[in-house]
Amino acid sequence: MAYRQNHDPYYGSQYNNHNGYPDYPQQAPAAVDYPPVQPAGGFAQPYHQDYEAQSTWDAKSTKSYETGYASSQAHLNPQYEMSQVSLANAPPLPTMPYAGGQGNYPPYQRPGMMRDQSSAGWSSARDKLMKRRSVRQVALQQGNLVLDVPVPSHIVPAGQDKVEEMSTMRYTAATCDPDEFMRSKYSLRPYLYGRKTELFIVMTMYNEDEVLFTKTMNAVIKNIAHLCSRNKSKTWGPDGWKKVVVCVVSDGRNKVNKRTLQVLTLMGCYQEGIAKDEVGGKDVTAHIFEYTSSVVVSETGEVSQGGCPVQIIFCLKEQNKKKLNSHRWFFNAFGPLIQPNVCVLLDVGTKPTGTSIYELWKCFDKHANVGGACGEICVDTGRGCSLILSSPLAASQNFEYKMSNILDKPLESVFGYISVLPGAFSAYRYKALQNGPDGKGPLASYFKGEAMHGGGADGAGLFERNMYLAEDRILCFEIVTKKREGWVLKYVKSAKAATDCPTTVAEFISQRRRWLNGSLFASIHATVFWFRIWTSGQNFFRKCWLQLEFIYNAVQLFFSWTSLANFYLAFFFLVSSATKSNSDAFNFLSKGAGADVFEVFLKLYIALIFVVLVCSLGNRPQGSKWTYSLCMVLFGICNCITLWCAGYTVYMAVPHTLSGWEHFGQLVENNKAFREIVISLAATYGLYFIASFMHFEPWHMFTSFIQYMFLLPSLMYAMCNLHDVTWGTKGDNGAAKDLGGAKKVKDDKGNDMMEVELPTAREDVDQLWSASRNALRHKPVEEKEHRDAATKQSDHDRNSRTNVVLAWVGTNMLMILVFTSEAFLNWVNEHVETTDDSSFNPYLTFLFFALAGLSAIRFFGSAMYLLLRLVGH
Repeated sequence: MAYRQNHDPYYGSQYNNHNGYPDYPQQAPAAVDYPPVQPAGGFAQPYHQDYEAQSTWDAKSTKSYETGYASSQAHLNPQYEMSQVSLANAPPLPTMPYAGGQGNYPPYQRPGMMRDQSSAGWSSARDKLMKRRSVRQVALQQGNLVLDVPVPSHIVPAGQDKVEEMSTMRYTAATCDPDEFMRSKYSLRPYLYGRKTELFIVMTMYNEDEVLFTKTMNAVIKNIAHLCSRNKSKTWGPDGWKKVVVCVVSDGRNKVNKRTLQVLTLMGCYQEGIAKDEVGGKDVTAHIFEYTSSVVVSETGEVSQGGCPVQIIFCLKEQNKKKLNSHRWFFNAFGPLIQPNVCVLLDVGTKPTGTSIYELWKCFDKHANVGGACGEICVDTGRGCSLILSSPLAASQNFEYKMSNILDKPLESVFGYISVLPGAFSAYRYKALQNGPDGKGPLASYFKGEAMHGGGADGAGLFERNMYLAEDRILCFEIVTKKREGWVLKYVKSAKAATDCPTTVAEFISQRRRWLNGSLFASIHATVFWFRIWTSGQNFFRKCWLQLEFIYNAVQLFFSWTSLANFYLAFFFLVSSATKSNSDAFNFLSKGAGADVFEVFLKLYIALIFVVLVCSLGNRPQGSKWTYSLCMVLFGICNCITLWCAGYTVYMAVPHTLSGWEHFGQLVENNKAFREIVISLAATYGLYFIASFMHFEPWHMFTSFIQYMFLLPSLMYAMCNLHDVTWGTKGDNGAAKDLGGAKKVKDDKGNDMMEVELPTAREDVDQLWSASRNALRHKPVEEKEHRDAATKQSDHDRNSRTNVVLAWVGTNMLMILVFTSEAFLNWVNEHVETTDDSSFNPYLTFLFFALAGLSAIRFFGSAMYLLLRLVGH
């Protein structure tokens, strides 16, 4: 391909103008009459000229006129108006020394500071820019529409006004599928500059607001500044930013948040009036904006100079085609051109700490066989843990995240196969993701789910579509089992990132529907195809080691499948055991009250299962949130009663005097109830405390443990909605034709040109930048979300859902009926020894020892992980 290869990004005193734009001199001609902009905070003098005044366009091929703009991008108009902006009053930009460790980060100001209520409105500034656009003829680049347009003068760094990537933004109108991007001869600036990219970071978003976007973007900028501050590193240093490319992919132009676009405008990565929805009769699939930004923008529009430049690619997809399609633009469209060493995946709203990205990269740098890694994702608990103290739902998720990071992830990391690297914050070696010569491999399997959920996969069953809801689990399995290659997956505890969690019951249940269904079927897939470990490129000892992990995962899968029955049976046997004798666990209410309590709550437990089952089959979580909330609370009360009865049984079984504890060994050996309950509780909740203290993170045990116990049994909705294989967002089937198109014409010499409508005055661009800054200072009016009605599923999907639910509920109910039947209880009374202090069921013996064994394995993995970290592996 005849791509332009310029390996010196700073060649020439003027950037190479190949879009028909003139080379602007530094001094403005006297003919231009609008107020100059004062230099701001270390930034360069802006250009003081009108495009038309200095245009070198051929008068015969240039036709200037004011457009009758009315509805172009109307969905971006704000709901409030302000008066005309004065550029002369634009405040200077303060510096933001990231690497020096000075100042606060991000650059927030007190509410109300510098708030000019008479500042201009974004809408009026945009209308002015759109009306003053003129038609230009632009030469094609490799047959594609590519424009290099000057950025607002406020953000051009001092002395960099002649440097292309610092002074101009590149716009590319892509009209192809992501897989055809390179073959269609599209290009990107890092490729044209011949730069070697070490880190390629993608931030995916849908309609996240400016608060979530700036939280993630500013954290990424801080991480890049940290890389640039590592002066003794062989890879990083002051020019380390040239080895990092940040790609922001927004899923749908009509879905993107307008205030997030205003933040990107302030950063120089987006401009109004440039994008086109049609090029030469072809529909545009993605609008790609490229700029090397040197500023940091806060959620309130405060703009500060950053510690280092950041190469940013903003890909605004024309249609909403979901997250997998966004990753396909990242991996299949941009990846082959960028050719990075490590790819980092981030969701907008996730905030990595200041060195987390470096810690992830260091894992790949130290271990050549690491194909993927993840850090510790924790719940954003708010200031002073206010969120987990005020929201039991957030607290329960905080406990779940913490214990997974303390027990599960370290165990899996020791084996070398982590079942899931969270898409919200993870990293992959680009080489490990590549498909084989036959077109099969990790990325092919990863993107297989996009066609399934888009209705383009003939013959794909419900099992497969649910499995590919957990596409990140499929990707992990494919990397480890890749033929002729031996990659492992690692957990990096020092790489931390905070994320928002659902705080309402409806959001929580909807999220778990995707997670649980996808993870269940992906786990079944990995268990069924365990033999692929032996066809991979792993060495023999690693294969044996991984085989042990797959056996452990199969046992975990069995207990996950029978969790409904196990919760009920534990409740039944423990409560019945503690309420049979005269001195039952509820004598403090009244003598013999235990039998009545047991009978009431036994029926309540069964009723709750039935209610949740019916609601899950016929109701959306948003429509039955109060029913779900009540059921969760009642399930929590049943769980508390179970724990109370377990504790009471132990209390009644142990000696109540000091002399009785002198022969502790005989007590454990002879007292069956004490032995089995204590071992089970110590192996689960006891190990929670021990492992948490081992990792020096015990606080969640005191702030979130009780809330977690309340919400533990409430997980039925997901299984009852197997037919719903969506991510919860609705895709667009069409594109809004409101941007205008680029028409192919011939110039005087017969060359193909594109006739496009572009902004004509630099003043308009600067005014819109200032208006965007002022607009962000005013909080918008909160709007209630209106969810679309759920689409009807096919009869086949409904039948499949019903069959699977019947099999799942039937398996668990069969266990309940067998182990609670009168025949089984009589057999127990005849063949199992009972004591005066307790009446115990043999099923609990199996259940407690099984749980103890699984917990011991997790504890062993966690200890091994810490040991390996101490010895430096």
